Amino acid sequence: MKLPYTVLWMVFGFLVTLMLYIDLSLQRHSHAVSVKEAGIWSVIWVLVSLLFNGGIFLWLGPAKGLEFLTGYLLEKSLSVDNLFVFVIIFEYFAVPPRDQPRILKWGILGAVVMRFLFIFAGLELLKRFHWVLYVFGGILVWSGVKMAFEKERKVAPEHNPALRFFKRLMPITTQFEGARFFTLVQGIRYATPLFVTLLVVETSDIVFAVDSIPAIMAITRDPFIVYTSNVFAILGLRAMYFLLSAVLGGFRYLKTGISLILCFIGFKMLAVEFIPIPTVVSLSVVTAVLTLSIAASLIGQGAGGGVKEREGERR
Repeated sequence: MKLPYTVLWMVFGFLVTLMLYIDLSLQRHSHAVSVKEAGIWSVIWVLVSLLFNGGIFLWLGPAKGLEFLTGYLLEKSLSVDNLFVFVIIFEYFAVPPRDQPRILKWGILGAVVMRFLFIFAGLELLKRFHWVLYVFGGILVWSGVKMAFEKERKVAPEHNPALRFFKRLMPITTQFEGARFFTLVQGIRYATPLFVTLLVVETSDIVFAVDSIPAIMAITRDPFIVYTSNVFAILGLRAMYFLLSAVLGGFRYLKTGISLILCFIGFKMLAVEFIPIPTVVSLSVVTAVLTLSIAASLIGQGAGGGVKEREGERR
């Protein structure tokens, strides 16, 4: 039984609004998120995403269901790489753990709005100018190669153009004022470091979108699938950050895996006229590369731990 897209958009809007209300209502008071809490919410968001994916299989057919699942896994893998950047930004501004959920909450809500604008602008460009497809493919291949040879993710918040422009508009305090983004000092309104951190997180998402949006468009051009898979991948990002931030350094081969995925998706875009790659093949490649890179990281981490233990015994 196929449902009209209007009904599906309404179901999507209701489900996301309900989940955000439940999630955010439990986060009214600033507190450091425990690994247990982050784990529970990560599982909940994944289950809700898969439940929605099941609805797409049922209401739009297997082809659309595979497109959503492939897009969701692709965007999820790219968002994991973004967590490295969030860790660096929070460390740079010395954001207390209890205030990090507040920044991520507003950062993710802002990302949902910005992705809507970027996705529909990108789809319109592809509809009007076919050659943009090759530009997107080239960006993905370039990003993948650059990531593969990049020793470490460099982030310099002090050089962020939006932050430098904002400093001209409003003075900034050096002290945190609890969970407030703005404060009054002798009758003058100042931005707190918390707002500055949020500004850098939001503008960083624009850079992330340069990779993620063309990547999902290599899987499908259906606006509903593109946007919903993007949103579900983003909405679980806050919980996943607190679940993985402590161990992100241990997944040393994950970046290599993500770079291979970007190159593959970029190649799929560039070769679409000559070698059409089915969605099921894309899903298989993304799943296999992610699984192998995580497994290799865990094996390498275990082997490294064993070496360290043996070195400790010798001493």
